[in-house]
Amino acid sequence: MLRTNTAFLQFVEQLFEDKQAGNAIQLKSFAAGAHLIRQGSIISQVYIIREGITKCYIAEDNGKDYIFEFLGTGEITGELEAINKGACLSNITALTPVTVFTIPHNRFMALLRSYPEFNELLLKVLAARIYQTCIRTSYQQLYPVEYALLRLLSLEASQQTFFSKKDMAAYLGISVRSFNRTLKDLREKNILDKEGLNIDLSKEQLEQMIKRFEDA
Repeated sequence: MLRTNTAFLQFVEQLFEDKQAGNAIQLKSFAAGAHLIRQGSIISQVYIIREGITKCYIAEDNGKDYIFEFLGTGEITGELEAINKGACLSNITALTPVTVFTIPHNRFMALLRSYPEFNELLLKVLAARIYQTCIRTSYQQLYPVEYALLRLLSLEASQQTFFSKKDMAAYLGISVRSFNRTLKDLREKNILDKEGLNIDLSKEQLEQMIKRFEDA
């Protein structure tokens, strides 16, 4: 749900501290709600999140958003555009105040050629995205919305983050109306508290319920 990458961030911070290797790397801040990247635009920099949370999403022609992922500390964005030299595939918007490292495209490509460790870290990022996308697609296709929402809420609680209903619905690929209907069903079953989005079960009870969905 919220992706982070400590190893990638540590390597970029080391480059930033190296005056020769990191001479083109800069720090930049964005307020909550600001766009780091706009879908369809042409950018000239790669961004590595140092602090804060963003969402990566596609805006459809019908006005609806589809959220691919929430990105946190150490995650990289804009690397595909640097490699493919094309327009941005998605939007990246700050959900909290965000600080990023920026690397110009030409310097980013030079770092990939010069530092095998940097190259390997990026390959691991891309491989992890494919793996996580496959896992997410499978549970959205195979299990009911209740299961996906419980997984989402349990992850939100464990990571101590907060996302709006609209963003959670967009992440699950459903309408806000369907999202609210699912919340109502879970409250009627005494799984969620009556007012908020807190799971009203012990950790053991929640694990047993999720397992029942998976074994069904």
